[in-house]
Amino acid sequence: MCNMTFEELSGDHSAERMDSVAKALEEVLSSALPQGCITVGVYEAAKSLNIDPDNVVLCLLATDEEDVKDVALQIHFTLIQAFCCENDINILRVNNMRRLAEILGGVKQGGEPMDLHCVLVTNPQSSTWKDPALSKVNRFCRDSRCLDQWVPVINLPER
Repeated sequence: MCNMTFEELSGDHSAERMDSVAKALEEVLSSALPQGCITVGVYEAAKSLNIDPDNVVLCLLATDEEDVKDVALQIHFTLIQAFCCENDINILRVNNMRRLAEILGGVKQGGEPMDLHCVLVTNPQSSTWKDPALSKVNRFCRDSRCLDQWVPVINLPER
């Protein structure tokens, strides 16, 4: 069921709403990271989705301008999106990979850069996660689907 108001549909508050959702996404990532609830990388995400899709609460597909021409990456994205849609996993496209790297640390142990093209947020093993920021992001995804935007795009603001 769609819960959007006429003002939201007409775009009067869309910039404010996008900023609010981007901030909520940053909060989700910042709180999930120390809990070990982040899976980073296209292949790692595919393995995690195959093993336990019910544990995934959010999928982020991140790109920069040069990634748009990477056909192999776009095929991976298409397959991941299809799987997430089939399994009722919320998906967001994220612009600004540099900011995403800042939030998530950006470097694996050993100094190798992380593949931030796909990031999964999962539930902690101990309990179901009740995070207001995650609820806000999930509501945004649900409302976007009501507008036939199955994979909405969020631009993470610079800090």
